[in-house]
Parts: sequence; C-alpha cells; structure tokens
Amino acid sequence: MRKLLLILILSIFGLSYAQEVPKVLKTSFSKEALAQKLENKEGKTVTIQQILDQHKGKVLVIDFWAGWCRDCLKALPKAKELEESNKNIDFVFLSLDRSREGFEKSLERFEMKDKENYWFSTGWKNDFNNYIDLNWIPRYMVIDQKSAIAKYYAISPEDPEIQSTIDKLLK
Repeated sequence: MRKLLLILILSIFGLSYAQEVPKVLKTSFSKEALAQKLENKEGKTVTIQQILDQHKGKVLVIDFWAGWCRDCLKALPKAKELEESNKNIDFVFLSLDRSREGFEKSLERFEMKDKENYWFSTGWKNDFNNYIDLNWIPRYMVIDQKSAIAKYYAISPEDPEIQSTIDKLLK
C-alpha cells in the first residue's frame, strides 16, 4: 500500500512539472523572435537572425540548456553523442544561465567553450523563447538549410525524431 501511495504521489508531482508539448508546432520564426538579442562567449550582442544566417545552407540543431539545469546536465553526454554522430551538421547551444558569470562558469565546467554558445542576457522570458513556447529545458530544435523549423519540439537528444529529421534533410 505504501509503495502504491508513493508511486501515485510521484506520478502526480512529475506530471505537474513535466514539459508541456505546444499545441501548435511552428515551422517558421516571427520577426520579433528573429530580432531577439543574445550575447556570444566574448560578450558581443547578436540576434537570432544573425545566428541563423551564419548557418544558412546547413542543417542546424539548437540545444537550449543551462549549467544549473539537472535535466540538461544529464542530457549532455547524449547531446555530445548526437553531435559526434552528425559531424556534417551544425550545433548551436543557447544558454539560459541566470548571469553572465554563471554562463562563463558553465562553459568552463561542462567543457562547452569550444562549442558555439550564446547566452540570453534578457533572461528566460523574451520574444524568441515566448514565440517558441519554451517552458522547460533541455529543449532541442532542428532548423533546415533555409532557416525554417524542421523539428519544433524535442526534450531529449535521444528523441529519434531528431535523427530522422536530420536524415531526411540531408537526402
């Protein structure tokens, strides 16, 4: 009986804090979302549009993460495996660390300095994250060669739809 009660409590608790799949799976970005500013590792301000323009013509995986996020840190080894098995595509990491100092420490601590990382200095709530219905991290998106959204919503680098989307785009 005690086990059953514990399972019930954990199920209810888990469901209330789980990621919620957006009702609309978007395939493009709004003007406001594209204008969203982030900072690169050097502290220079860039927009989402500039990031996408740098990767135009390539398949791009966007990985939303933060050094304080336990789920993100558990997913990092699998995210690295996804990257290693797809050397012909680009990966960009968008950090939701709470401060510039936290962002820099996370890059160092989790060996992310050699990767293309940007930080939302405006915080979690901003035009880009609001537009893509970001309600939890980690989150993954696949962007096609024309900067359209090919896979809108994935919560794990092990989601088989990420790889199948990449494979379809490379055909």
